[in-house]
Amino acid sequence: MTFDDLPRKTTTKHEIGAELTAISADELRHRIALLEQEIDRIKAEIERKEAGRKAADRLFGPKV
Repeated sequence: MTFDDLPRKTTTKHEIGAELTAISADELRHRIALLEQEIDRIKAEIERKEAGRKAADRLFGPKV
C-alpha cells in the first residue's frame, strides 16, 4: 500500500486567513457551516454570561 492509496483525511479546522485556493467548494461550504455553528455557540455563551451579570446586578445592585 502506498501513501496515495490511503484515504485522505479532511480537516475541519479552519484558520483565519488560511489559503483557500486549494480547498474544494464543498469543503468551503462545510467550513462555513462549522463556523456558523461556532458563531451561534459563542452568541449563546454571551447571552448566558449577560443574563448572569444582570441577575447579579439585580441581587447586589443599589437598593433604591
